[in-house]
Amino acid sequence: MPNLKDLKIRIDTVKSTRKITSAMKMVAAAKLRRAQEQAEASRPYAQRMERMLGSLAAAAAGQAGAPKLLAGSGSDETHLIVVATADRGLCGGFNTSIVREARRAANALLEQGKTVKILCVGRKGRDQLRRDLGERIIDTVEDIARPSLSFDKAAAIGERVVAMFEAGEFDVCTMFYAEFRSAISQIVKPQQLIPFAAPQKDDDENGDDEADADSGLDGAVYEYEPGEEEILTALLPTNISIQIFKALLENAASEHGARMTAMDNATRNAGDMINNLTLVYNRTRQAAITGELIEIISAKEAM
Repeated sequence: MPNLKDLKIRIDTVKSTRKITSAMKMVAAAKLRRAQEQAEASRPYAQRMERMLGSLAAAAAGQAGAPKLLAGSGSDETHLIVVATADRGLCGGFNTSIVREARRAANALLEQGKTVKILCVGRKGRDQLRRDLGERIIDTVEDIARPSLSFDKAAAIGERVVAMFEAGEFDVCTMFYAEFRSAISQIVKPQQLIPFAAPQKDDDENGDDEADADSGLDGAVYEYEPGEEEILTALLPTNISIQIFKALLENAASEHGARMTAMDNATRNAGDMINNLTLVYNRTRQAAITGELIEIISAKEAM
């Protein structure tokens, strides 16, 4: 059984830990609000961009002059997987859940005899994937959100991905990230960036049908100036950067939400541990006092 001094030191240590986790929770909560606003603000533009390109792509698909980013390379032998995670830990299962899905997809492709390349955006994804897929990692982009996450940084990643595709380094590109739902719920989503794939309509997007009809995305026939191919050639690379930027904003909000929840749980657990240790400390102290009293009484009776 530990003595009183050891128990006292342990209680003080846990109290110090609780102060740290409580402070980290408050910092994450403060950052979460802004990150959530940015993520939610980016969704309408990114979704409408995809829908507009989907409408144009339907008209240009199969044509001889269709852009390569739309038509693809004609093969799917080499896949580039972009894994977006955080640079820091202490955020629960946020990083692990993204890496798990990316690893599952990579292993499935490898079993099919495909070639897999991995581009990590975030240090934690690289640290976890290099254990079993280290030879597949071509590079890591770190500190993307320092001092702040901007479109220019996302565009740089998008331009690099497009340049790799044009150089023939891969055929299909898919990005894995966490979509923010709430502070306790983040959904890992894969999104194919190259070749362009028309988005699937979700249930929460049904309310936009009327707006789509007003904007010309209701399936009617329209004439474009310039033509669909020229518009797609100009907008498809921009759309990749926009989708990467949206994914990174979703990731940032998900990371802060997961960290706030994890630190809240850690603070609560530290409080429970302090209560348990204090109870053991009091019982040990009382037993020591009782033992000393018994010794005094026994010595007096012996005299």
